[in-house]
Amino acid sequence: MKSNEQIHIATIGKCVGLRGDLKLHLHTDFPEQFKSGTTFVTDRKQQLTIHAYNPQTSLVQFVGYGDRTSASKLTNQKLFTTVEKSKAECGLKEGEYFWFDLIGASVQEGDLRLGEVTEIDRIVHTDYLIVKTDSALVEKGLPKKFYIPYIPKYVDRFDEQSKTVLTHGAYDILEAS
Repeated sequence: MKSNEQIHIATIGKCVGLRGDLKLHLHTDFPEQFKSGTTFVTDRKQQLTIHAYNPQTSLVQFVGYGDRTSASKLTNQKLFTTVEKSKAECGLKEGEYFWFDLIGASVQEGDLRLGEVTEIDRIVHTDYLIVKTDSALVEKGLPKKFYIPYIPKYVDRFDEQSKTVLTHGAYDILEAS
């Protein structure tokens, strides 16, 4: 992804109370991004600056939207940030990666290329790599796509340099799909 490319990180929900509080539905693992004074762009190309955010209740107030009537106009808008801002503001631990780093990565098991990560989906508490199967394997009758749980049982590591997810046991998942 390009450093200025937009990433959807939250969706604004319904108003709560009379002071312009809105429910914020996060699409990120980094709630620390939502601090007072931070500005985001919406899917309607509107800039919104956070006045206050409560991580325990996921309630947010935006500057200039201090009452229920004005705040309700923001419901269902999506908030976006950039790849560059995410990398600067979100601290990753050793061995952690942003989803946008993994999307587009080749999936390799030994010498066999299984396919390419097209999406990532979180189901309950586990992230799943959605893999578009390599065309040579599809020609052999295997499914066009399959899911790999992003857990140590199936994923050895992600090589950022070559943008390759190295797996073991993922071919078995593909065959069983």
